[in-house]
Amino acid sequence: MKKLFLTAAILLCGLTAFAQTNFQVFYDFGRKHVTTTLEGFHTDNWGNTFFFVDYDYNYKDGNAVVSPSGTYFEIARCLNFWQNSALAPLSFQVEYNGGMGMYANSVAGISGYPVNSAFLTGVDWFLHSGDFKNTLNLKLLYKYFVHLPSKIPMQFTTVWGCQDLFGAPGLRFSGFVDVWCEGDLAVVLSEPQLWYSFGTEHFNLGGEVELSYNFAGMSGFHCLPCLGMKWVF
Repeated sequence: MKKLFLTAAILLCGLTAFAQTNFQVFYDFGRKHVTTTLEGFHTDNWGNTFFFVDYDYNYKDGNAVVSPSGTYFEIARCLNFWQNSALAPLSFQVEYNGGMGMYANSVAGISGYPVNSAFLTGVDWFLHSGDFKNTLNLKLLYKYFVHLPSKIPMQFTTVWGCQDLFGAPGLRFSGFVDVWCEGDLAVVLSEPQLWYSFGTEHFNLGGEVELSYNFAGMSGFHCLPCLGMKWVF
């Protein structure tokens, strides 16, 4: 699962619309398959919209990967009608998450599994440096899973971005941490990413490390490194 918010200065200014779409390709060394992410971020005078779609490519016919094996989708809308007031850093957020996967079963043939739909709503607080190169979003959200009760139906999210890290032009450190509850289990997911753009804002090389606890059916702590490239349209 990828979630890299493309926070920029105009998130709060509201003076001009801003949109960015990017496409990421990763090789997951832990799961040993390729994942692609299509990600988009758009601001307007009412707030901002973020979405991403992940595809995992690991459905095999024999030893050959022939199709995607799973997909996951998120879309979030932050509402902020007061961008020129003292409360400009505060937004109200609504969000949807959901997905599915499939795998080959020698007995039943093709089998699948759901990533239960989740609906979230809450608040977002935006912090930034004076030049907006360093940004931080803090989110507190009520999270409702369809047919998956949670002991604590809440999610805390923090998202960060550091542009020109250590004064190196084109070097970006970004990522997120999500903490939520599924049933009686606490789940933690973080995906810090490091990217370097080679003389152009469009092409980036880098990667991420998925750090998780009780995530995606895996008990306990796991560390899964990924190598990737990103094209910004």
